[in-house]
Amino acid sequence: MSPKYNLADPALAARLVGLEADALLDDEGPDAHPGSDTFLGQLFESLAAMSLRTFASSAGASVLHLRTHRGTHKVDFIVKRGDGKVVAIEVKLSPIVESSDVRHLVWLKRELGDGLLDAAIVTTGQDAYRRRDDGIAVVPLGLLGP
Repeated sequence: MSPKYNLADPALAARLVGLEADALLDDEGPDAHPGSDTFLGQLFESLAAMSLRTFASSAGASVLHLRTHRGTHKVDFIVKRGDGKVVAIEVKLSPIVESSDVRHLVWLKRELGDGLLDAAIVTTGQDAYRRRDDGIAVVPLGLLGP
């Protein structure tokens, strides 16, 4: 599996490239690599990564990512406990979650069965809830915590 890199401090990264909030919200900024998400999306995912790594470390867990051999399935973050059980997390720069946004989480839920403790999608929304159709948790980044 190839490594996945996230910025250690997304606010510092935005400052170093000289972008103010309005420019970020207008999708200005560099691409980390061709075909990548918006710069703001990359910063948002890096902020989620920083938070997840902090919380996981304090609980003795590790944070990984998943991408199948041909890229058919991917999950942004896998928080793995010492006993091998995991929580799968996707990150979305939007307050609205569609079924297509959770398809990889639903797939992993089928694949791991009881090995998957929970699955969630981290958003920019204000409300935390569980989706009725698939039970995937929707959690605003601002409410994420240990």
